[in-house]
Amino acid sequence: MESDQLAEKQEALAGSKQTKHPLKELLYRARDPELVADTLMRAAAQSWHLISPSEFSKLYRRVCGHTMCSVARLHGLHDEVKYVVANRLAGDVVECGCARGGSAALLALSLRQLGEHRKLWLFDTFEGLPAPTAEDPDHEIAELFTGSCLGQLDDVRELFRDQGVADGVEFVKGLFQDTIPHCPIERIALLHIDGDWYESVKVCLDALYDKVVPGGIIQFDDYGYWKGARKAVDEFLAKRKIDAPLKRLDYSGRALWKPLS
Repeated sequence: MESDQLAEKQEALAGSKQTKHPLKELLYRARDPELVADTLMRAAAQSWHLISPSEFSKLYRRVCGHTMCSVARLHGLHDEVKYVVANRLAGDVVECGCARGGSAALLALSLRQLGEHRKLWLFDTFEGLPAPTAEDPDHEIAELFTGSCLGQLDDVRELFRDQGVADGVEFVKGLFQDTIPHCPIERIALLHIDGDWYESVKVCLDALYDKVVPGGIIQFDDYGYWKGARKAVDEFLAKRKIDAPLKRLDYSGRALWKPLS
């Protein structure tokens, strides 16, 4: 019964991201055999974690109906929270792009599971994805998603209340370029960037990278899936001469440990 209900939630969530031209996007994505293989692996992982007794799986089942993030990327966030706490890294936890709040709720639940109290900042338009720009190489496909990934602020707040993790959460509504550069965050231990487009990812890195503490972690949700996101990350790392490796989580997700020096 529980599996059926979760499947229904995931199906509804998947529908919320559909574009007006699903066939056009499907044909575009189907040309990449690596993505096709990753999609099959993702489905298998989801099935396993619906029944697994692991600590991560238990949290996954609580949030999977509220996120489009893959199991691998959610598992990455869970492990990164554990790393930050175990290594006593100072700073807040920040997510840029929370949509319906599932991955952010996983961050909050992971912190609570460890008995850790840190401020959690959540940035989003809460009105769906903004339009991409000419800086996005796959603009023709990306623009089909304008307005998708919509999570209403009241609904996300309710999710956090229902999960019992609403304390210490700061919701910041608006476009990244209007909110993030002016936000009074001093130090960041874990930064999750899920902005999809070039400009969104660039703003996050320009404004927040220097606030990430040495040894802190930045996870990118869209590096493999959207060319604009990859372009923004690659340009930033090249400009700053940062040669730290990007850890591959799955087809799209990457994680970066900020160098100690």
